[in-house]
Amino acid sequence: MNNDIRGNKNPIQQRQPFKRTDQSSRTSWGKVAGWYNDLIEDQADNYQKTVVLPNLMRLVAPKAGERVLDLACGQGFFSREMARAGAKVTGVDISPELIAKAKVMSPSLKIDFRVSAAHELEDFDDQSFDKIVTVLAIQNIHNPDEVFRACERVLSRGGSLHLVMNHPAFRIPQSSSWGFDEKAGIQYRRIDKYLSEHKIHIQMRPGSDPSLSTLSYHRPMQAYFKWLRSAGFNVRNIEEWISDRRSDSGPRAKAENVARKEIPLFMYLEAVKSV
Repeated sequence: MNNDIRGNKNPIQQRQPFKRTDQSSRTSWGKVAGWYNDLIEDQADNYQKTVVLPNLMRLVAPKAGERVLDLACGQGFFSREMARAGAKVTGVDISPELIAKAKVMSPSLKIDFRVSAAHELEDFDDQSFDKIVTVLAIQNIHNPDEVFRACERVLSRGGSLHLVMNHPAFRIPQSSSWGFDEKAGIQYRRIDKYLSEHKIHIQMRPGSDPSLSTLSYHRPMQAYFKWLRSAGFNVRNIEEWISDRRSDSGPRAKAENVARKEIPLFMYLEAVKSV
């Protein structure tokens, strides 16, 4: 059972003190765009496809003609699914490389893909969208407070913001891990730090060029709730999603399966713009 970030497996993690002024995350995903695209598109059993997608579509429930912004859309995996459901989709990402791949992957779908930072949505008028989704991305953005304020502006009255993130209480890079109690036969989650905010350099492909890394940020749950409230949102729904994988053999298989059902991988929040 691993602690992957935005889909990467077994990353090498280096924690640094948290600085709200850091800007280096603005371009960190462009360097690994090709690798990330192949990981999401080619692997049949990644969590984006087997856990996140069905739950997200159930909760966002995009309808024909609905204006949906896929914020930090990457290569457009979720944008395409919402467009196929009939929504009028706009996809935005800071990485030109990922946006280029999104356009190539969506030749027959009318999706408006644009390059933009998540907090810089000046191209869009007030109340341009009915729903905004950001999937496994807010944890990689250095300024969520500004992002949420930008989302509030471009959402229609009563519009909803849908966030999916690695669960901040259980998946803390370099500060959480799996352990096994031999005597009790229990697999458990060890949490070393939770309330301290910090940034982590993630080497995307261990053993390869160390410069191929991205930045991720850990914040406690209360930080997201406070930023959303300050931006003019009310949190309406929260869900915690578990792994869909199963161990079929081995001395620890039963304990691993119990842990998978009890300790979630992802947290989903739905926040509604205050009227």
